[in-house]
Amino acid sequence: MKTKAVRLYGKEDLRLEEFELPAIKDDEILAKVVSDSICMSSYKAAHQADTHKRVPRDIAQNPTIIGHEFSGEIVEVGAKWQGQFKPGDKFSIQPAMNFAGGPVGIYSAPGYSYPNIGGDATYVVIPNEVMACGCLLPFTGKGFYPASLSEPLSCVIGAMHANYHTTPGSYVHSMEIKDGGKMALLASVGPMGLAAINYVLHREDRKPSLLVVTDINQERLDRAASLYTVEFAASRGIELKYVNTGATDDPVGLLKEIAGGDGYNDVFCFAPVAPVVEQADDILAYDGCLNFFAGPSKAPFKAPFNFYNVHYNSTHVVGTSGGNTDDMKEALKMMSAGMDPAGLVTHVGGLNAVVETTLNLPSIPGGKKMIYTHVEMPLTAIADFAKKGETNPVYAHLAELCAAHNGLWNVEAEEYLLANADKLA
Repeated sequence: MKTKAVRLYGKEDLRLEEFELPAIKDDEILAKVVSDSICMSSYKAAHQADTHKRVPRDIAQNPTIIGHEFSGEIVEVGAKWQGQFKPGDKFSIQPAMNFAGGPVGIYSAPGYSYPNIGGDATYVVIPNEVMACGCLLPFTGKGFYPASLSEPLSCVIGAMHANYHTTPGSYVHSMEIKDGGKMALLASVGPMGLAAINYVLHREDRKPSLLVVTDINQERLDRAASLYTVEFAASRGIELKYVNTGATDDPVGLLKEIAGGDGYNDVFCFAPVAPVVEQADDILAYDGCLNFFAGPSKAPFKAPFNFYNVHYNSTHVVGTSGGNTDDMKEALKMMSAGMDPAGLVTHVGGLNAVVETTLNLPSIPGGKKMIYTHVEMPLTAIADFAKKGETNPVYAHLAELCAAHNGLWNVEAEEYLLANADKLA
């Protein structure tokens, strides 16, 4: 079967090509990719190429398919897996398999390391190790974009689970955020920050009593507040406050005042910016845990940390990079039960938009860029649908469907796009 895919050949060398997939083996699965969410990790891989830890060194001769936040439908199942999977099943994939036998060892991952599987393709061959590691995950919810977003959502789920707290006199750490505690999400109204807010507000097993969300961009704060309202948070037993730390001369003092002067039990830093890390350190309560979520793009990144408080106030820091398979299963379960991650999506496009979008991702404003791999469509902001609808009825109807969902992408819009993509030109 032929596939169209975006392949990585070298630094900033991405090519959209059509080529023949090999016939599947008895331990492989053929699948149709429907959607892929473009991640900053793909941007890093495209610019670092064969120096990236997940990318093979021989990509110039054996290019790999990029994209790791994808979902689709199973087409054909090899004999080994026919008792577990069947054609027509919807799926998502956990790319962080931790499989030592892959192309680059333990760091091998679909969307980075393999020539025949990645999210930015029309059809892929899923290798045996994905199923053997339990990383081909079923999705029973509506649509495809939620399953694509299960991977980024799993990253914030993993971060919440990775936080920990201590008990004086005991050397056994209590994993997780503090139930009923005070939480601050700093610089957190980008895509991953929005995912964290959504998760915290919908979680059933534990939650903070106070959730403070900060940024220095009032427009983005206002959008976040319209998506995840103070009223909804209150209905979940959470006091939610949105704070523009750029509008005060003393952001630390203001944040401490909101917390009643005692600081925060759990602080998450969503920007790899030294002053934000320092601010996070300054607002920690006794036994407070600082989770450095944002991944720096350069290795020498450093920030001050108060070691007096480490010694006398038991403050501590943890870092996470991605979620595990259980985190992704939790994300898929919550979305199948009705939690909608659509607030993360601000742009929609087709496979033809992947190369330019991936190479220039940091300079494109907004949140997640959702790609539909069987569609030819320029990357388009949802906010621009109405304007483009003046000359194209498909965009006009997409604008109407999104307007009916508070301006957000939605399953109805996705279904309409997939059914009418041939009318976009």
